[in-house]
Amino acid sequence: LGAVEKGWITLIGATTENPSFEVIPALLSRCQVYILNSFDKNDLITLLQRAAKKDELFSKKKIIFKETDALLQISGGDARKLLNIFELLVATEDEIEITNELVLKKVQKNTVRYDKTGEQHYDIISAFIKSIRGSDPNAAVYWLARMIEGGEDVKFICRRMMISASEDIGLANPNALLMATTCFQAVQAVGLPEARIILSQTAIYLATSPKSNSAYLAIGNAQRLVRETGGLPVPLPLRNAPTKLMKSLDYGKDYKYAHDHKNNFVKAEFLPEVISKSKLYTPSENAAEEKIKQRLKSMWDEKYGY
Repeated sequence: LGAVEKGWITLIGATTENPSFEVIPALLSRCQVYILNSFDKNDLITLLQRAAKKDELFSKKKIIFKETDALLQISGGDARKLLNIFELLVATEDEIEITNELVLKKVQKNTVRYDKTGEQHYDIISAFIKSIRGSDPNAAVYWLARMIEGGEDVKFICRRMMISASEDIGLANPNALLMATTCFQAVQAVGLPEARIILSQTAIYLATSPKSNSAYLAIGNAQRLVRETGGLPVPLPLRNAPTKLMKSLDYGKDYKYAHDHKNNFVKAEFLPEVISKSKLYTPSENAAEEKIKQRLKSMWDEKYGY
């Protein structure tokens, strides 16, 4: 870093990884970053035709490009991979007609471009979760398939669905978290390839569920309040009193046991006095939480503004 700042070193680098993950921020901030995107279809076809006409070996052969879709798809926008496959197809032939069937027959496996530790890993899981949050089961299953075909750890996928079930669906459908948790257990018990069916079922269930982030917002509000107000003392009625000394100090005194009252509820104060009436949980507008809202309103009247 010091040598770069003083101009002793001119740093030039190239990487297939996102430099945000691979280069320290201090060094990255002193560099100019250029993004080299994948070739599009026209670029790849141009490369193929140029190779067929100008390469010393290929130019002596009769090569007809009847179909190129499979060839382009398998290359995944990688020119080097495209030319390697092309060489594999024509190396032993003097005359050849390139077709989709021939490409699929010659190339043993169509490996989807996917990096389990780099940018692809983060981008695709992001697209997957955002598709679930956006209630699009078709997109969710597509991104799920991309991860499965790319060899992603299925436990990682399950963990992210468990988070989404609570963060994005939450109290609008509490069964979503149960579904995601069961999926995690089932996938470990079954394993691939059958686990893909369980993953698909769960992804579709989450995507088609009603959405609420009220629990996510509530804990965020609570944490901000804790940071702002610090370690407020627990009110005496709420404190535990396992010893005689604690009882003599009024720990637990005047605590009202909810189950001794009608409907298992009694009005009491459960927050420190200085933050009394702090409303941290706001029900979202969905059928399940509308019932919760009405119940809270009937119990707490105007205290929390429900």
